[in-house]
Amino acid sequence: MTDTPLGGLLAAPPPELSDAEAARLARDVFGVEGRMKRLTSERDLNIHIATPSQGYVLKLANPAEPPEVTDFQTKALLHLEGAGLPVPRVIRTLSGATEARGPQGILRLLTYLEGVPLHLVAPSALLRASMAAMNARITRALQGFDHPAADHVLQWDIKQAGSLRPMLPAIADAGLRAVATAILDHFETEVAPKLGALRWQVVHADMNPHNVLATADGDGIAGVLDFGDMVRTPLVCDLAVTASYQIDPADALGSLTGFVAAYHAVLPLTAEEIALVPALVAARMLTTLAITSTREARYPENAPYILRNFPSARDGLLALSALDPDETRTALQRACGME
Repeated sequence: MTDTPLGGLLAAPPPELSDAEAARLARDVFGVEGRMKRLTSERDLNIHIATPSQGYVLKLANPAEPPEVTDFQTKALLHLEGAGLPVPRVIRTLSGATEARGPQGILRLLTYLEGVPLHLVAPSALLRASMAAMNARITRALQGFDHPAADHVLQWDIKQAGSLRPMLPAIADAGLRAVATAILDHFETEVAPKLGALRWQVVHADMNPHNVLATADGDGIAGVLDFGDMVRTPLVCDLAVTASYQIDPADALGSLTGFVAAYHAVLPLTAEEIALVPALVAARMLTTLAITSTREARYPENAPYILRNFPSARDGLLALSALDPDETRTALQRACGME
């Protein structure tokens, strides 16, 4: 396969650190010792440390990630402290710093959140509404937060969808590739020109089912993880990211309108934002298909992790593409009380 530009961060494998070295750093830098277990990750090295009283995640940033972007993520979590949201808390080093820099890279320690991984929970309308509400609460809490690295270029950011075109050949299924190409054509001509006039802010931008924990009863949200894809982008793009993983292929319209209505009830959307939701959701699904297909070809040994969201993006995109645009727009307006 022809090498396709993923960008420095997506093209770089996660950093490496032996268990012994990780244990030493956790002890010497943060004063934490416990049972260690490696966690899956796209870009960073993450290790769960279980102590008798508390769980932690030791994070070693990918060396391709600029230090200011890592700081951006840390500062956002600090901004959210006290907001009453179930997000990780930053643990200081023994010297009181929020990170440690050494030959291995930038090291941080966060609290470990307990809950049921969302991808293991049966979907429901109630859980979908809980996801939408949590998404809106986090976005609302981030209003007013800024950072010099907020405008960094992230390929997963929906507004960057136009640069996905060289990756489309990596989508093996010809029919799916044709649908993805049509979605991208529409995004570039009809959607991208309208984004500049929308509300922009720093957002989480990656509330996929592997980054969210559900409550034990499966109806609510117990935690939101991984702020590594944070970026300043149109607010509605963040909604579209989360919604793209909440589409029920058997009821694409109902699941989409239900999600948007629940979000709108917490953080009201404008008419212009609502009108762009279907295209932005489709663009995020296209992003998932293009990037994961390209990364899987480059890193076949990590294929199960890389492709974990591919099936839902494929099924959701095909179902969403089959909807009538006018009927979808009317249903969204009605769901948000804008008729």
